[in-house]
Amino acid sequence: MSGYMRASDIAKLPVVTLGGEDIAQVKDIVFDTARGSVRCFTLSGRGLLSGPLKRDLPWNTVHALGPDAVMIRDENALADDDQTTKDLTAGGGNVLGARAVTDGGTDLGKIVDVIIETGRTPTVAGYEIEAAGRGHQRVLLPVIKPVAVSGEMVLVPDASGDFTAGDLSGFPEAARGLRTRLEGET
Repeated sequence: MSGYMRASDIAKLPVVTLGGEDIAQVKDIVFDTARGSVRCFTLSGRGLLSGPLKRDLPWNTVHALGPDAVMIRDENALADDDQTTKDLTAGGGNVLGARAVTDGGTDLGKIVDVIIETGRTPTVAGYEIEAAGRGHQRVLLPVIKPVAVSGEMVLVPDASGDFTAGDLSGFPEAARGLRTRLEGET
């Protein structure tokens, strides 16, 4: 089963074992921009004075992701160091603050969050943007086809701007509409 979550809702979630041990919390989500998938989570300790951990949590060791916690089988699911994070972030990849722009050059707005489709292989399903020309109104923009991603811009197909949603409950329909349109264009 899959659903959609904002990346900002995943950050700060506790990481717990199947035995109920609270061992860390999610600090950041590291994406593989070439594949559009979640690779791992960086972690911090739990508690007011806890800092970042020098270990990360590879996605393939996550047992479940829900609205209240990230569940792992046991503490062995954590990587011994944060090499996965270092390998993937060497080329950048932070899209927050970047502009979503269509192939035709239309500026759709500034990216303020990432929408993740959860499930066996979590993927970037879209972005929450502050819509250009509409004040600070936020909309959810689905992304179906691979796009070009840089620290300053995310390039999306021209049809993307026609299929937005106001909230996560409307996002699946917007994604289906965009998928249908793009399949009709090929």
